[in-house]
Amino acid sequence: MATSDCLYESLAMNPLLIPEAYIIGGQPLCSQLAGLSKGQKKLCQLYQDHMQFIGEGAKTGIRECQYQFRNRRWNCSTVDNSSVFGRVMQIGSRETAFTYAISAAGVVNAVSRACREGELSSCGCSRAARPKDLPRDWLWGGCGDNLDYGYRFSKEFVDAREREKTFTKGSMESARLLMNLHNNEAGRRIVSDLAHVSCKCHGVSGSCSLKTCWLQLADFRKVGDALKEKYDSAAAMRLNSRGKLVQVHSKFNSPTSNDLVYIDPSPDYCVENKTTGSLGTQGRLCNKTSEGMDGCALMCCGRGYDQYKTQLVERCHCKFHWCCYVKCKHCSRIVDQFVCK
Repeated sequence: MATSDCLYESLAMNPLLIPEAYIIGGQPLCSQLAGLSKGQKKLCQLYQDHMQFIGEGAKTGIRECQYQFRNRRWNCSTVDNSSVFGRVMQIGSRETAFTYAISAAGVVNAVSRACREGELSSCGCSRAARPKDLPRDWLWGGCGDNLDYGYRFSKEFVDAREREKTFTKGSMESARLLMNLHNNEAGRRIVSDLAHVSCKCHGVSGSCSLKTCWLQLADFRKVGDALKEKYDSAAAMRLNSRGKLVQVHSKFNSPTSNDLVYIDPSPDYCVENKTTGSLGTQGRLCNKTSEGMDGCALMCCGRGYDQYKTQLVERCHCKFHWCCYVKCKHCSRIVDQFVCK
C-alpha cells in the first residue's frame, strides 16, 4: 500500500484525534501518527489544533467514497481491518484517482468549516471579496466558510508528502507522483467551484427588506457526485519523453485541473486478488431487474446468483401529531434478495 494512504488511514481511524490527546507524556501525538512525512510532522506540530479536522475530513472522504461506489464491484471497502483503501492504492487506477481527490476535498471542507466555527487559532470567518453581481443593497458579511484558508492549508499539508519525494525523471514512480498531485488538486478545485453565496433575510415580519450574504461550501454529497462524474470520464495518461504526463488518447480533449487522471488500468474486481486489493463480488447483493453495474449480470461477473427470502422491517403508517412529532408503526414483509455466487 502506498505510504501516503497511511496518512489518511491514521487520521481517519485514530481514536486519539481529539485536541486533549495531543500531548502524551510531553510528546506530541504527531510523532505517533503513522504515515506522516517529515514535512507533515512539522506542520502537525505547528498546527496541532488542525489535526482533528484533517481526521474528520478524511472520514468524510471515506464515507462519501463508500456511498458513491455502493453499487459498484469495487465499493471502497477494505481488504483488512488495518487499512481503509487497502492495496487498491498500490496501482495508479481510476479508483486511486478518486480516493486521492475525495480525501483532499474532505480536508478542504473540514478545515474551511472549522475556521468559520472558531475551532482554529490561525483562521476565522471567510474574508472572500464581495461578488460583483451581488445587488448593491445587500450586505456582504456574516460568517462564511473560510475556503481560501482551507484550500491553502490542505494544499500545503496533503501535498507535502508527494513534494518531498525525489524520483528519477521519466520513471513510473515519478508518473504516480504527478498523478497524485493532479488528483489532489482536482478534489480541492471541485470544492472551490461548488462554493456558493448564501443569504439570510432581515426585516419586519419576514419582509426581507435587507439581506446579509456570505460564502458557503456546498453539501459534501454534491462534491462526491461531481467527483464521481470525473471518475467516469477520467483520462488515461502516460509519461512523455520530457517526463510530463500526457494523454494516452490524443484525439480527446486534454484533461483540465478539475479532471481526474490515471496511469494504470483497473482490475475487474470480480474475484478476490490480494495483489490488487480486490475483494471480489462473491456474496454481494445484486439487483435482478437492473441492467446497470448493480445488476446481477454485471455485479456477479457472469457467475450467477442465489435467491433468498428475507424479512424486511420498515416504518409505515406514519402520522404527524401536534405538536410536533411523527409517530410510525413498524411493518414487516418478506422480500427476495439476490446474492452473487
